[in-house]
Amino acid sequence: MASWVVFQPPQTGRATEQDPVFVRDGFSWLAFLFSPLWLLWHRLWVEAVAVFAALLAASALERVQGLGLAASLAGVLIAIFIGLEGNGMRIAAFRRRGWRFWGAVDADSELDAEARYAAEAEPDDAAERQPIAPSINPARAGTAPGAPVELLLNPGR
Repeated sequence: MASWVVFQPPQTGRATEQDPVFVRDGFSWLAFLFSPLWLLWHRLWVEAVAVFAALLAASALERVQGLGLAASLAGVLIAIFIGLEGNGMRIAAFRRRGWRFWGAVDADSELDAEARYAAEAEPDDAAERQPIAPSINPARAGTAPGAPVELLLNPGR
């Protein structure tokens, strides 16, 4: 069972209603296999440029005599790093953009995580209702502060 981190959209003055975002906390095979493209897909522009530059530098090392194996190993290590930390980068990006951390949900798939979130985030009817506070002295409700206390609940009759 995987852990899914849930972020709610930032509260802005705009009336746009956005759904919460679920980010799987764990290794991402797509990030491992297609690192720069995966980062671009998730709008992690600076990270994508940095990974692209690191992969470009690793491929340039292949041209140097005797460093071909080290360059290939560097490319694989970069891909492993992005596979391990790619979703962590997404989480950090959501925090930078003002999204609110709601919590973590344990589920097998994103669909299950959405269902569990909906069940837990559903407001409780009893919590939404505000209790009506009774007045301290119902007989004196609506009377002047110095008026005499009457025995009947209908003052003035």
